[in-house]
Amino acid sequence: MSRSEGPERTFAALPPAHGRGFASSWWGLAWLKALEDTALDGQQLKKGRKLAREGRVGAVSVRPGRLTAVVQDRDSTAYRSDVLLQELTAEEWDRFLDMASERSGHIAALLDREMPPHLVEDAAAAGLDLLPGIGDLEPECSCEAWDHCPHSGALCYQVARLLDQDPFVLLLLRGRGERWLLDELQVRSAARAGRRADDEASAEDAAAGPSSRGVRADEAYAARDILPPLPPPPPLPPEPGLPPSLDTETDPAEEVDPSALEFLAADSAVRAFAMLAEALAAGHGQQPLEAGLTPGQDAVRMAADGRPDSRLAARLGTAAGRGPAGLDVAVRAWRYGGTTALAVYDEEWLPGPEDLARARAQLASAWEEGEGPRLRVTDNRWTVVGSDAQLRYGPDGRWWPYAKERGRWVPAGPAEDDPAAALAGALSGS
Repeated sequence: MSRSEGPERTFAALPPAHGRGFASSWWGLAWLKALEDTALDGQQLKKGRKLAREGRVGAVSVRPGRLTAVVQDRDSTAYRSDVLLQELTAEEWDRFLDMASERSGHIAALLDREMPPHLVEDAAAAGLDLLPGIGDLEPECSCEAWDHCPHSGALCYQVARLLDQDPFVLLLLRGRGERWLLDELQVRSAARAGRRADDEASAEDAAAGPSSRGVRADEAYAARDILPPLPPPPPLPPEPGLPPSLDTETDPAEEVDPSALEFLAADSAVRAFAMLAEALAAGHGQQPLEAGLTPGQDAVRMAADGRPDSRLAARLGTAAGRGPAGLDVAVRAWRYGGTTALAVYDEEWLPGPEDLARARAQLASAWEEGEGPRLRVTDNRWTVVGSDAQLRYGPDGRWWPYAKERGRWVPAGPAEDDPAAALAGALSGS
């Protein structure tokens, strides 16, 4: 993404930012707040935001005290735009390094490309302003505007995207590069650790007590005015999106199956649509999490939801360990009741004493005495003697109708709480 040689880094031009914000980190948002509080003409910034969103900002050069990029107007006229920020003095950097090396969390956060609020707070307590404030971002542009113009605004919006990914961009702009900073922090941390390897350090560690978990209260308090409110949930589209066609004039690589990729993309769109619909439903937050599917279950689900052609169905059947014929029956079960129906089809199990007593009581009350069918019991399966109909007692406590087709038992309908109603479905399908 960038090349780093000495005190300057150059970042390649970023792609357009359609449909997304320029910053999501709190420090990136603070950068944008400084820009928007500084500019006198909001319309100029609005134009600059549009230029940045359209990808009209070229490679960005970051060096101590200065940002530079070539920005194209919508008529393709190019302007060199610079934004200046006051560097920290050598004495101020010395105070920053002493402050940062005092807490291991500061160094760990920087290594993780983060800038926690407590780092900025501690720097401010030491008299150092890391983030820019009102009037700190000074523009210079070849369009000769005297305030922030669309070109300097576009550059600042683009830099917010860079800051989101790497706060060392801000520190370089303030005067010191990443490598120099990390080396100095390592030296000072090692020296500090050596000084603490005595009885006084042990006493301090004991007094400090165990480290806490979660977010420190002062950090959460410091971020309250910077972090934006959560955005509203997205609206539910009318239907799932359609994947792009992969039918091109170029032959795919040998291991790539375009039709299978299109099938997977369409399946992903349908699942995403269903998940969003569930998330927007009332009371969703109180619903228990569903268990994840096994690869075999997911293959059956895809075959049931996506209606693949025979070639893809054969691949799914192999993945599910069933073969084409077995997959057809499993798909039928899935459409009647998802994972529970599939488990009833696949698994034969012996109900426990309580479940067995409940099942027998339901069967006894389903028909008048002497009017019920003759049933032969094997584990959780009650087969009607002399008929191609069967009831299966599921782990959900409901009755699942089955009918015999070409010598094998297949699902004949959805589950019922009443065994008589379920058996009627089985008899109608037998």
